[in-house]
Amino acid sequence: MTMDRDGIEIPRDVADAQRLPDELDANLVTEFTVPDPARRATAAKVYVVGVAMTVVGGMAGLGAGMWWVAGLLAVLAAVHAASAWSLKVREAEALVTAGRALGFPVGHASAAVRFRGPRARPEWNVILYDADEPPSKRALVFVDAVTGEVRGEPFVEEL
Repeated sequence: MTMDRDGIEIPRDVADAQRLPDELDANLVTEFTVPDPARRATAAKVYVVGVAMTVVGGMAGLGAGMWWVAGLLAVLAAVHAASAWSLKVREAEALVTAGRALGFPVGHASAAVRFRGPRARPEWNVILYDADEPPSKRALVFVDAVTGEVRGEPFVEEL
């Protein structure tokens, strides 16, 4: 069997012989889940434990440097705790929200997460093409991954 992808033909036996990992196999269709940035709260808790341990060490007379380490770990804990947003809006919902913000029927679409601002708030960057064949319009829509709101006006261009 031969896989045909936009003019590229790869014999199945060649593709199988290469033993590509699943994440690199273009013929594999699967769902990918973006890890939740709320996991940063766990790192913040670990830093807080480190702060407690270095404070105890400082109080035990292990050196003045322990106080600097405790301060640095406290700052890292605060940064991680402040950026531990929960990813409440997933890719499928972001795609639907972005499609509703446009004035044309959507064909192909793709979404990727980026992090905005000093607190690293997650935001979906959604690229959408109209349903024409070939597409005559494309759009870029920003969807807040915490609230699900469209940020700003969608950028639409004619192809």
